[in-house]
Amino acid sequence: MADRMKRLAVICARGGSKGVKGKNLRMLAGKPLLAHTIEQARMSGVFDWVAVSSDSNPILAAGIAAGADFAVERPASLASDTAAKIPAIRHCAADVERLTGTTIDTIVDLDATSPLRSLEDIRGAVAKLESSGADNLLTGMPSRRSPYFNLVEEMPNGTVALSKTTAEPIKRRQDAPKCYDLNASVFVWTRNALFSDNDTVFNAMTILYEMPEERSIDIDTEADFEYVEFIMSRRAESNMKDQGE
Repeated sequence: MADRMKRLAVICARGGSKGVKGKNLRMLAGKPLLAHTIEQARMSGVFDWVAVSSDSNPILAAGIAAGADFAVERPASLASDTAAKIPAIRHCAADVERLTGTTIDTIVDLDATSPLRSLEDIRGAVAKLESSGADNLLTGMPSRRSPYFNLVEEMPNGTVALSKTTAEPIKRRQDAPKCYDLNASVFVWTRNALFSDNDTVFNAMTILYEMPEERSIDIDTEADFEYVEFIMSRRAESNMKDQGE
């Protein structure tokens, strides 16, 4: 790469899935769900390596079959229902560094359950972090609800009030500060930020890359899976029509 920065895509895919059983290997548009994200990482042209992290041997094998460079076995301590995700990403990145003998500059977590992202989403998120001087980057879509206008919290006495207030009440949603729903699609870290002792996605210098709602679906339920399947079928039909013209 011209800038000589080394970049790694990490795709975490546990064997145990509660909302959608076996979702990482479940067939979606003719291939396992996991394979879509591996192919996106490859096609983006951004990464030196693509690695799959899992506690499941079938998932690791499927990752290699789909084009991943490394299949990193995740320790049981990092694969439980209560385990945080960042230590698993850190473990995977450290293993790839050991195997390649290279220090990686930028580590990107691509969520396997967000296959509607575009290649430009990946490229844009990485470019934004690397040009910003920030620690890490999250992706999100414009929020449907605003904590300043129509998102409320229940108080101890049972009443409700706006989650956030301003000195002057906001009378139109358009006048509220811009808020986002995180979509769990792309997370980007500098190496120093990822290998710090912070296991949350928020640092002193965390920034956001905006994605549209139609590319922000995170598969967490059967309904989500069916919706993504529908969107992908519509995309395939549209591509076929375009090729036929």
